[in-house]
Amino acid sequence: MALRRVAQTPAPRRRGQARPTLPLPPDEPSEPARDLLLRSWAGRLFLVGFAVKVLVTLVRVVVEPPAFLRVLSTTATLALLIALGYFLARLFLLLKRRLLWRVRRKLILSYIFIGVVPALLIIGFFLFGAFVLSMNVSAYLFKDGYDEIGRDATSLAEVAAAEISRTPAGVHQTVTRVQQNGSAAFNNPFVSMTFIPEQEGERVVAGEWRHISPPQETPGWLKKTSSGWQGTIAVPDPDTPGQIELVARAVRHAVTAKGRVGLVVVDIPVDEMLVDRLHEKTGVKAGHVEVRSTESAGDAVGAVLTRPEDSASGPTSFFGHSVVYLDATDWTTGAPLRTWVSVTYQIQQLYKRMSSAQAADMAYLLVYGVIFVAVLFLIIQIAALTMGFALARSITSSIHELFMGTERVRQGDFTHRINVNTKDQLGELAESFNQMTGSIENLLQTAAEKKRLEEELRIARQIQMSLLPRGPLEMPGLGVTALCVPAREVGGDYYDFFPLGHERLGVLIADVSGKGTSAALYMAELKGLMLSLSQIYHSPRELLLEVNRIISENLDSRSFITMSYVVLDLKRGVMTFARAGHTPLIYLPGNGTLPRDAQVLTPNGMVVGLRIDGAAAKFAELLEEEQVSLQNGDVIVLYTDGITEAMNGAEDLFGEGRLNRLVEEHGHLASEELRERILREIEAFVDGADQHDDMTMILIKIERPEAARVAV
Repeated sequence: MALRRVAQTPAPRRRGQARPTLPLPPDEPSEPARDLLLRSWAGRLFLVGFAVKVLVTLVRVVVEPPAFLRVLSTTATLALLIALGYFLARLFLLLKRRLLWRVRRKLILSYIFIGVVPALLIIGFFLFGAFVLSMNVSAYLFKDGYDEIGRDATSLAEVAAAEISRTPAGVHQTVTRVQQNGSAAFNNPFVSMTFIPEQEGERVVAGEWRHISPPQETPGWLKKTSSGWQGTIAVPDPDTPGQIELVARAVRHAVTAKGRVGLVVVDIPVDEMLVDRLHEKTGVKAGHVEVRSTESAGDAVGAVLTRPEDSASGPTSFFGHSVVYLDATDWTTGAPLRTWVSVTYQIQQLYKRMSSAQAADMAYLLVYGVIFVAVLFLIIQIAALTMGFALARSITSSIHELFMGTERVRQGDFTHRINVNTKDQLGELAESFNQMTGSIENLLQTAAEKKRLEEELRIARQIQMSLLPRGPLEMPGLGVTALCVPAREVGGDYYDFFPLGHERLGVLIADVSGKGTSAALYMAELKGLMLSLSQIYHSPRELLLEVNRIISENLDSRSFITMSYVVLDLKRGVMTFARAGHTPLIYLPGNGTLPRDAQVLTPNGMVVGLRIDGAAAKFAELLEEEQVSLQNGDVIVLYTDGITEAMNGAEDLFGEGRLNRLVEEHGHLASEELRERILREIEAFVDGADQHDDMTMILIKIERPEAARVAV
């Protein structure tokens, strides 16, 4: 028979190893312009539309394109617009992703939208309100000053009409005197007056009438009025062909007891001199005039009332322009004319006119108060903007440090630490990051150390397994199967076979207290002793006595060894054995009768290696040696406590009773088959529970000499 060792179970799975960190997802690759044009639907649509537009343009150079080409050109234009819209959307998303990738930019942009934009809108609102208000005020002041000119003309016409009504014979003297008095009163030499008789009589003209010829007759639309008329007429400018001039005209009827005598017409031309006077009085200066008829859509007729250099509004030109609407009338037909007068002004002069009712000190105090509030608002806004940028920088600096730290960690640099400059939540986050990286670094060092130890333990396991018997070893008359499964990488269980010659075989099974490296080293020491002593001492008792004497001097005081040593003498048919505190031997006689009862052999013996007073004498006193006669079919089982003390999830033990019963039921099988049967029963019992102790077992079966084989 051949002596062979069974294959060992794989080493336990290693835990605690650091997993490789996953890389951050890469940035989305930007699509090249060539691929965007050639491979995207928008690019192809753009190329097709562009080609069609070029073709239509070439055809249009030669001949007038037909209708279908014009439709195709319109379609190509729409395609180009759609493609350009798509490209602009892609560009916007790209810029948004690139520009807003940094948190700092997002915070600054959000602050601008929250703080700066509303402030700008408020400033813009007040500026626009001031602009509208200044326009309305300037238009009101100019209109009021202009209407006063009309009222002056009306007062002159009423005075002349009243005197003519009292003394119809003195029309010439009355008109001349009133015109002269009006020119002197209004300091305007161009005040003109005329009297148009109702029936027959002399038409009287007073004044220069340089702006227009005096009216010859009463227009038809004015004859229907009973009290008269006052308003603005637009007349051609005699000095500039194609231009018009505004004239404030007042008309009153001179009425006697016999009826209407005639019509008094008073004109005050709105010339540069009058505009300058209005400017001095109102602070508003007229500029360009535009007149349109309400009945026709003809071209507008315009005029310039002031010199170009006089119409500028100075440093406040943004607020210096307005438009005034005047009610003008066509003198011939009476049709209304739409008249707009552009005016210029200065804020200071407007405010001076508006605050004329207040004391000068109070007016300037209000202005200075408004300026102070505006400056204070700007200072607060600038301070808030500065503080916002500073806060954004402090936040984003910490985030940037964290980002760079994570990048360093992702690249495997766990020694990187973040500078903690603040005592806020971000500072605590940086501290936590530093603690985390420190913990990871320690874990990696621990994992590396553990890996090194595991590698050393793996080598130690290989060495320990090499200390176990190597087969096959021919031994006629025996069938031997052995099993050793350490609970860790290395264990303290040990078995061995020692050929002693003359058909004799020594069998040893031992269990060093504890598990791990120390137990494995003691096991190696025990093997060296057994290799030498087994050839010297043929008695198991004498051998164990010598082993105890030698090993107790070198064994740690907290350690001991249990062992059983069996000598099989096949020639004599005898098994001699001794047990030093080890688990019992199971002996199943092979007498051929069924059922067979297994015998538990438990000779006395104390554990090996105890370093206490009197331990050697006590060991010799208790150690017993026994013999059993052998016959064909006998089964001998040697095992360690890891077999019978295997536990399931409920912490129940497999027990010696189950092992004995298995040997009794399946003792007729070959040693290899019996071993597999026992292993399956143990695996079914523990049901996946962790192994807590080394398991070693030796199965020996006495066979016919021609079939005997020892397998390990």
